[in-house]
Amino acid sequence: FTTATWFGIAAYRKCSSGSGYPNISLSAPLPGIPKPVFAAVDSHEQCETKITTLENGLKVASQNKFGQFCTVGILVNSGSRHETKYPSGIAHFLEKLAFSSTAQYGSKDEILLTLEKHGGICDCQTSRDTTMYAVSAEVKGLDTVVSLLSDAVLQPRLLDEEIEMTRMAVRFELEDLSMRPDPEPLLTEMIHAAAYRGNTVGLPRFCPVESVEKIDKKLLHMYLQSYYCPERMVLAGVGIEHEQLVACARKYLLNVKPVWGASTPTNVDLSVAQYTGGIVRVSIFPFLDVLCIIYACFVLQEDDFIPFAVLNMMMGGGGSFSAGGPGKGMFTRLYLNVLNRHHWMYNATSYHHSYEDTGLLCIHASADPRQVREMVEILTREFIQMAGTAGEMELERAKTQLKSMLMMNLESRPVIFEDVGRQVLATGKRKLPHELCYLISNVTASDIKRVTTKMLCSKPAVAALGDLTEMPSYEHIQAALSSKDGHLPRMYRLFR
Repeated sequence: FTTATWFGIAAYRKCSSGSGYPNISLSAPLPGIPKPVFAAVDSHEQCETKITTLENGLKVASQNKFGQFCTVGILVNSGSRHETKYPSGIAHFLEKLAFSSTAQYGSKDEILLTLEKHGGICDCQTSRDTTMYAVSAEVKGLDTVVSLLSDAVLQPRLLDEEIEMTRMAVRFELEDLSMRPDPEPLLTEMIHAAAYRGNTVGLPRFCPVESVEKIDKKLLHMYLQSYYCPERMVLAGVGIEHEQLVACARKYLLNVKPVWGASTPTNVDLSVAQYTGGIVRVSIFPFLDVLCIIYACFVLQEDDFIPFAVLNMMMGGGGSFSAGGPGKGMFTRLYLNVLNRHHWMYNATSYHHSYEDTGLLCIHASADPRQVREMVEILTREFIQMAGTAGEMELERAKTQLKSMLMMNLESRPVIFEDVGRQVLATGKRKLPHELCYLISNVTASDIKRVTTKMLCSKPAVAALGDLTEMPSYEHIQAALSSKDGHLPRMYRLFR
């Protein structure tokens, strides 16, 4: 027991014995104790995302969340898809150079020490269409955090020694990428290269070896001048008052001249993603074949986005050694129809990538190289069966699981921050969780059939890693996906 507990027990005994206060009911307030005041927040205000656009075009978006820590960051509409006019890899370089020396801070160590005073950490991540600079720290350090973010994004020094260190880090990452046992990052690169050959999101996410020496301070400034302008930025925050965030934005981001000079947004590449389909093959990993068959599936702002998310959940899947019950997806189609029936398959998983103007639905699978042809046929059959009518129970299960996953992920402050920032950057507004849950609940079996039929009309894209001796040709895969049953054309060999 704590000291306070002992004092409470003693006071109760004193009251009960009659030697102190008279006997009182435990449900009545104690005499002399001030009346408690409880915090009350309007339910609508609590979940509302507030958005303000400053005079220079910068959007400020916030979501209040109880707690003494906040997550604040700047998201820029910039990534590897915008590198058509530049050597590939600039976004990768900027990710590595983030939070290095700036006009206000002499080194990365100074930045980290400043954040440490407020219990903070910083991070930068780039994707194919977004660059995100984020800081998590105590709420009382908000002014320092926004000042630091402004300096890191708009006033980086990009010293020669920092660029050289970044070249070393990029080379090491590229070597590690080709040697690591997990093929996922390499396969993701191949997926996009096959689906969008040579354009927008099909451009390399990682800096190619031949571009490492080409990228210098002058080239980085040219890129930043085009893409790092206020109209293409969102300052997002979770766990802070909107008015405080707007005040800090006006103070540190409104009339700040970037180190590279005036922005020239007229040089921005506005190309729309062009799905091409095709195949990319890489013969590595001799003991395992990893295959991914993909389709262009949706545009983020279309009504098809939610049905495709439900379809992806319905397909589900995972590893053959995964343990668990329905919550782990054990009743999804790829578990029931593939992993449970074909013990030699190591993995079969459905997932999707979504962007502002396009998206991909993928089925990833791996097996022994000797059985790659059979694995391909199993996947093509699953794609064909997608176009059938979904059962009521499996559809409801997929919708429930999707809503559950959505709500559980949005318990995390950094996830809410990224959701707020990305939605506002892409659409200028944010759909709240209850709105998304309503849309998910309204998905019908006919919606699933409609989007699947629409998807299967396009050419497939295929990415394959491993010993590909037994791999069917792209033409045979395409023929299987155009057939009624998904079977590959039969091959007759005189000698094996």
